[in-house]
Amino acid sequence: MKNLKSLLAMPLVMLALFAFKADHPLLEFGAKAPLADRKMQAVDGESYSINELKKEKGLLVIFSCNTCPFVLGWEDQYPKLKSLADENQIGMVLVNSNERKRDGDDSMAEMQKHAKEAGYSMPYVLDAKNELANAFGAKTTPHVYLFDGGMKLVYRGSINDKFENRSKEAEKMYLEGALKALGAGEKIDPADTRELGCSIKRL
Repeated sequence: MKNLKSLLAMPLVMLALFAFKADHPLLEFGAKAPLADRKMQAVDGESYSINELKKEKGLLVIFSCNTCPFVLGWEDQYPKLKSLADENQIGMVLVNSNERKRDGDDSMAEMQKHAKEAGYSMPYVLDAKNELANAFGAKTTPHVYLFDGGMKLVYRGSINDKFENRSKEAEKMYLEGALKALGAGEKIDPADTRELGCSIKRL
């Protein structure tokens, strides 16, 4: 009976996975950033669109949140990434798309509290109804998307390989390399890495 229940449940799981892929496909390389003029409320009380936050060489978008262990394990890299982005004339924004937790851990009040405690120096915005995450096909917190000056996608995936290693020490600095290459007008390699993190809590 237990095996029968498992077999019956499998199609439902597969259907759920297919629905995610069908409804929210990953943004393709070379595609322009969708919803680029949509305003999102930030923890500083202002509202921004990603078009307003890009700089001459492009924009770094990281889907993030307040409590995911992967985010907490990686966010000490955010200040360095912000400095590197600034040096290379690239904007940076953190996006919280956890709409299902909006009345709890990922409310605007909790976002403001977390941003202050973590010392965020970049905009941290609320993605209402997870619309930006859906348009990007973002899956996890964190999930990284890097756009060039024309707002075309040139890198997506992970920050580094920290959580791929048993030691939990980063050896391959994927995003740092991508930022430097974009700033220098060079080819980004690798341009596609595996995102690791907590699932985005959609409605």
